[in-house]
Amino acid sequence: MKIGYARVSTEDQNLDLQLDALKVAGCEKVYTDKASGAGVKRPELAKCLKALADGDTLAVWKLDRLGRSLHDLIGLLDELKGRGVAFQSLTEAIDTATPTGRAMWQMVGILAELERSLIGERTKAGRVAAVARGVKMGRKVKLTAQQAAHARKLIEQGEHHDTVAKSLGVSRRTLYRALKG
Repeated sequence: MKIGYARVSTEDQNLDLQLDALKVAGCEKVYTDKASGAGVKRPELAKCLKALADGDTLAVWKLDRLGRSLHDLIGLLDELKGRGVAFQSLTEAIDTATPTGRAMWQMVGILAELERSLIGERTKAGRVAAVARGVKMGRKVKLTAQQAAHARKLIEQGEHHDTVAKSLGVSRRTLYRALKG
């Protein structure tokens, strides 16, 4: 069975274009959501994924209707493949039921992996360059050495840790970290 999924981001947008295309593509059932792709609450998508069985095909009008993140999209489609469910994106002409479609999907996956690797390399290089320029990495220290020394004295004089932390405007955990360092 071919099952379709359509989504628009806001209530103001119209599903007609997607629904028409999915109907022409032969979808027997279509699930629809009106929600942002970045949001995790897409109840109809959850129902759609649950309804898919071995031998079925999930069809969408466009890849971005299924999700915004390529990483998540690849994970979802790998899961469907493991369940024996084919995938079809009408706009991008991807159909994992055909050899060409499977090859196309593998290329998309390879490019996504390459992009993740490049992002990691750029991030690492940026971090190294920042440290070389003298930029301190990580969170800024909330308590100065003077404040930590003052806190230590107060605690030695019998003040409770919670009271000292509150007076300095930090959490007890932050106070403990400052006293340790």
